[in-house]
Amino acid sequence: MEQATRVGNRLLAALPPADFALLAPHLRKVELRHDAVLVRSGDKIEHLSFPCSGAIALIMELPNGQTAATAVIGNDGAVGLLTALGPTRSPMTAVVRVAGTALQISPARFHAALERSAALRGLVQLLARALMTQIQHVAACNALHSVEARLARWLLHIHDRMEGCGDVLPLTQETLSELLGVRRTTVTHVVSALRASRALKSNRRGHLEIDRQRLEAVACECYKVMSRRIDRIVSQDAVRLLHAAPARNGCPPPDFPFAKTDS
Repeated sequence: MEQATRVGNRLLAALPPADFALLAPHLRKVELRHDAVLVRSGDKIEHLSFPCSGAIALIMELPNGQTAATAVIGNDGAVGLLTALGPTRSPMTAVVRVAGTALQISPARFHAALERSAALRGLVQLLARALMTQIQHVAACNALHSVEARLARWLLHIHDRMEGCGDVLPLTQETLSELLGVRRTTVTHVVSALRASRALKSNRRGHLEIDRQRLEAVACECYKVMSRRIDRIVSQDAVRLLHAAPARNGCPPPDFPFAKTDS
């Protein structure tokens, strides 16, 4: 529990101390500013980002300019995971939707640690499973459920990653349109419907105040199913990392020497 608090990212915190020590000297703590683009679709992935707080949306961009979210990443995941498979370009755009902080590391440094740690290889597998689980559920939900239910699901996923920041989400209608892959006019109608059901208390410019209990009633079953499965991967399955083979050339427990947060 102490390591989880000090590290911030739940999966990094699950690593045995010796394995985390392989990463710690190379992790740089950075601010995740609202609306910042971490990587664009087609760009080379320059670093892996392990969020400690905040929420990052993975956005698929089509040639005609349309967009739709495929996943939301918080302190239960990472952005840039594909670099674990080798040098590659990002298939999606990653945009910060709720400000926070993250621990970043270069692909080269991560690969060097990966070769020495069975636990890190297990970490990559967990991250891949959690992300694939979310993407598969989003795809099914987009095909089968109403826009109102889908928006409620996204709002709940984002709220889950705000942890103690209240019930006001910093989301514009443009952002909601991007998340849902629908026109702004559709977003206006959906927001009005959620206000009528009192799942949204207010929607002043750039902010949505939610009533979580009512929002859960509007959301489709995908929200609870997806959350439960991802939490099982991140919480229960991550414990298995503690029983992985120790890192080669055993390292002492890290003193969390993260570089100063970028401003």
